[in-house]
Amino acid sequence: MKNLNTQQLNHIAIIVDGNRRWAKSRNLPTFKGHKKGFSNTIKIANHIHSRGIHTVTFWLFSTENWNRSQEEVTYLMDLYPSVIENHLKNSLKHKTKIIHLGRKDRLSQKIINCINKAEKNTEKFKDRVTCIALDYGGKDEISRASKLVQTKKQDMNPENIEAHLDTSVLKHPNPDLIYRTSGELRLSGFMTWQSAYAELYFEKKLFPDLTPRDIDKAIREYSTRNRRFGRS
Repeated sequence: MKNLNTQQLNHIAIIVDGNRRWAKSRNLPTFKGHKKGFSNTIKIANHIHSRGIHTVTFWLFSTENWNRSQEEVTYLMDLYPSVIENHLKNSLKHKTKIIHLGRKDRLSQKIINCINKAEKNTEKFKDRVTCIALDYGGKDEISRASKLVQTKKQDMNPENIEAHLDTSVLKHPNPDLIYRTSGELRLSGFMTWQSAYAELYFEKKLFPDLTPRDIDKAIREYSTRNRRFGRS
C-alpha cells in the first residue's frame, strides 16, 4: 500500500459527519456519538500519516454549528479540550505538528489554552501535520483574510488573499482529496477557497464507524483519477 501511486497526495481533508446519527441509531445521547467520532480521528490520522501523506485536516465544528441547540454546543465545547489534549499526546508520540484552523475569538479560554499548548509543543515537527478545524467556515475564512489585506492596504488580489488564509502556514494548504462521511453530497462551505481543484470522495458510513480500510479504498480510487487543474 505504501507504494501506491498517490499522484502527489499530500493533504486529505475530512468533513467529520454523522456523529449524532450514529448515537441516535443506537438510542444513545448525541454527545456519545461526538465522543466516539472525535476519538476515531486519532486512529484515522495515524493511518493516513502512515501512508506517507503529510497533512490531514479534520473539520470538527463549523461557524454555522453555533446555531445548534445550546445544550449541544455546550457539551461540544466541554469535549474539545480533551479532544485536543488527546491529539497532543498522540502527536508527541508520532512527531506530528498540530495546527488549528478557524477563529479563536468565540472559543473559551480553556480551549484556546489547549490549542496554544498543542501548537507550541509540536511546532518543531515537520514530517506530519494534523489540522483541527474548530469554529471554521470557508466563507468566514475568506472574509477574515480579505479584511487583513484591506487593513494592510495591500492589493485585493488572489495572491494576497491566499497569503492571509488560515491555511497559509501549511506546506500543503490545498487539499488533494476532500473526504466526507455520512452520505451527504456537499462541502457545506468547507475550504471554499482551497477546494477549487480538490478531488471529492463521499462515504456513506457515519464517521464513528470509519476504518483505515475505508480510507485505503478512497486513496485507491484517488490514484485512478486524472487531475487536470483546468488543463485539457
